[in-house]
Amino acid sequence: MRLSKEQLEQFDREGYLFFPSLFTPQETATLNAAVPELYSRREAYNVRERGSDAVRTNFGAHMYSEPFARLGRHPRMVEPVEDLFGEQLYMHQFKINGKMAFEGDVWQWHQDYGTWMNDDLMPTERAMNVAIFLDDVNEFNGPLMFIPGSHKKGVIDAKHDLTTTSYPLWTVDNDLIAQLVARAGGKNGGIVSPKGPAGSMILFHSCLVHASTSNLSPWNRVSVYLSLCAVSNHIRRHKRPEYIAHRDFSPIVCLPDDCLLKDYPVSVPWKHGLPASALQTTDVPFADAKQAA
Repeated sequence: MRLSKEQLEQFDREGYLFFPSLFTPQETATLNAAVPELYSRREAYNVRERGSDAVRTNFGAHMYSEPFARLGRHPRMVEPVEDLFGEQLYMHQFKINGKMAFEGDVWQWHQDYGTWMNDDLMPTERAMNVAIFLDDVNEFNGPLMFIPGSHKKGVIDAKHDLTTTSYPLWTVDNDLIAQLVARAGGKNGGIVSPKGPAGSMILFHSCLVHASTSNLSPWNRVSVYLSLCAVSNHIRRHKRPEYIAHRDFSPIVCLPDDCLLKDYPVSVPWKHGLPASALQTTDVPFADAKQAA
């Protein structure tokens, strides 16, 4: 799937693109069927909500789940980002975020690149998030909120919030959020929130400021977030475990477009458990991928 000139211009202007119902009900059903068993595992890669057993984030499913390994090589997701960067990509991060009914907590206002820069020493913002809805997303179950055009500000000063929720973020302060929203249109479009059926997809810039509220509704809002990075822009530090920030900088090779409906062979190296290396970290930066090996 390739982007048109109009879509490229829209992305440059607003910092995101929304594709309602890009994946069929049959394709999303294949992914949804795998989630409960993944969430049930008592593994480091399942981060649970504070004071609850509900999963907030599942990391690295493409390394141990065949359906999600296929999704990680899907051309509808990979090719548009290649169009935007003009370069091959690797998988920096793979998450299944579970904003569960009644229990899903907030994600504060932040830029994803802020975390990737501060924690992983990613050199530039040539990385992007792709969000795929596994549930219908409506105004009640904690949809993503974006400040259109906020990616144009580049990297924004942020503080490391280690206490508000069960997952630390580099967050943007409220005064600056108010300024960004006012600049983007205030009550007339200063905050947007793409909503739609399961199978919809959002591409959004790594500097686009975004957040989501808690889910007080009776409907789950599970989404997959794949962070794709230009190969030349790979991270320079392994401060976080490999199941969070991946260390294989090999270019993604796409599978055929029907890969969620057919059992194409895929590698799932952590199928039988996390290797010890996936838990190891270091604060020492490295110069290039060869030194990281």
